[in-house]
Amino acid sequence: MQRYDSKSALIVVDVQNDFADPKGGLSVEGAPDVIPTINTEISLARNNGGIVVYTQDWHPPSTPHFAKDGGIWPVHCVAGTWGAELYQALDVPADPIIIRKGTNGEDGYSGFTLRDPVSGETKPTELEALLRNRGIERVVICGLATDYCVNATALDAIRLGFETRVLTDACKAVNLNRGDGRRAIEGMRAAGIIASQARER
Repeated sequence: MQRYDSKSALIVVDVQNDFADPKGGLSVEGAPDVIPTINTEISLARNNGGIVVYTQDWHPPSTPHFAKDGGIWPVHCVAGTWGAELYQALDVPADPIIIRKGTNGEDGYSGFTLRDPVSGETKPTELEALLRNRGIERVVICGLATDYCVNATALDAIRLGFETRVLTDACKAVNLNRGDGRRAIEGMRAAGIIASQARER
C-alpha cells in the first residue's frame, strides 16, 4: 500500500547536527546510518503528493531543560548555532516547512506540544493547525530520537486523531537506559501506532 498521497505528511523529527553528527552536543549513536532511509522517504513523500515537515529543537542558551540549569540534558540545539542546524546530509528543500520547539525554554519533545519543565503546563505548537489546514489525515514519523522526540510526537499524533506510522529503521534511540528504544516502540504499538520498517510497503 502506498504510504503517501495528498492527505499524508512525513514528519522528520529533529535531524539536527547536535543529534545526528558524531561531533554534536547530544550525538545519537548510529544516527548517520539512518539518513539515507530518511532521505528516501522524503523523496517518496514529495513525489506522491504528501507534505514534508521538519521539526527542530531551538533552545535558548539557558533553560531548565539543560543539566547546567537543573535539567537532565547537555547543552544542545541552541538557537542560531551549528548544532541546531538541520544535518548537512539531510535532504532539505530551499523552502522547508519547519516547526521549531523549545524556543522559550520549554521541553520540546513533541512536534505538537511544548511543556514547561518547571510547571508541567503544556501548549500546542503550530503543527496540528498546519496539518488540519492542509487536510492531512495520516502522518508518517521518522528521525531522532526513537525514545524521546519521535515517541512524544507519535503519541501526540495518535491522540489528536491522525493515523500514525513510525518508521523504525528511519529512527535511532538515545537509550539512556538500555532498551529504552525498544520499550518506546512497544508503547507506541500499544497506543495504536503502526511501527514498521520503511521497506515494508
